[in-house]
Amino acid sequence: MRFVDDMKGVTSILAAVPPLDTLSRPDGEWCGNPYVRASVAAGEKQTVGWAFERPNGGRGFGFTGGYFHKSWQDDNFRKVVLNAILWTAHFDVPENGLESRTPSDLEMLQNLDPGKRIREPK
Repeated sequence: MRFVDDMKGVTSILAAVPPLDTLSRPDGEWCGNPYVRASVAAGEKQTVGWAFERPNGGRGFGFTGGYFHKSWQDDNFRKVVLNAILWTAHFDVPENGLESRTPSDLEMLQNLDPGKRIREPK
């Protein structure tokens, strides 16, 4: 990810050190560039979830974790996203985060487009 200079207004919420095998993929429109490759090779943490507060008070949240539909059944994953929505909308986030009910397997299947399958996270 590339952020504003000096991460001004950006707070890293989630970060990880990607494994070196992520460097085996070719560069493309949505992946790979010399800066990221050097950073991953150096073992530097990569921000994958962030909050951004603009000087005018506007707020935003972004993250790169939306690949697997099944992730919505992970309570921690869901809590991060729900808390981010509250924060972005200028609502108070509960001290222990917003609690929510884990969707059942049947509910998860009801939210898939016809012909799609659930990909499992690695």
